[in-house]
Amino acid sequence: MDTMLTLAAERDGEGYLIDPEAWDRDLARGLAAEEGLVLDALAWSIVDFMRAYWQEHRVAPDVRHVLEHLAQAHGLGRQAAKDSLFRVFPYGYVKQACKIAGMMRPRAWSTG
Repeated sequence: MDTMLTLAAERDGEGYLIDPEAWDRDLARGLAAEEGLVLDALAWSIVDFMRAYWQEHRVAPDVRHVLEHLAQAHGLGRQAAKDSLFRVFPYGYVKQACKIAGMMRPRAWSTG
């Protein structure tokens, strides 16, 4: 993967995609690398859920939807789901998960 080419998608001043349709898995890996992260299976589960939600609703899912996904898909309680989310994306849902999943910067709402 050519990281320079991968990260050529148009982004805003904070690094979020301008057009979520420009997202692909290589771009996600590059964005994760910028954040100092390597995406593991749990991270991909979160990112894939977020992308599917966006495809259906054309808006980034609120963190509560991601927590519900983690609870259902991975058999986690609410606190364990929240802990898992912040273990995978330690600087937060909006700062890292939304950016890596190719969302435009969400407006102010709950981050968990």
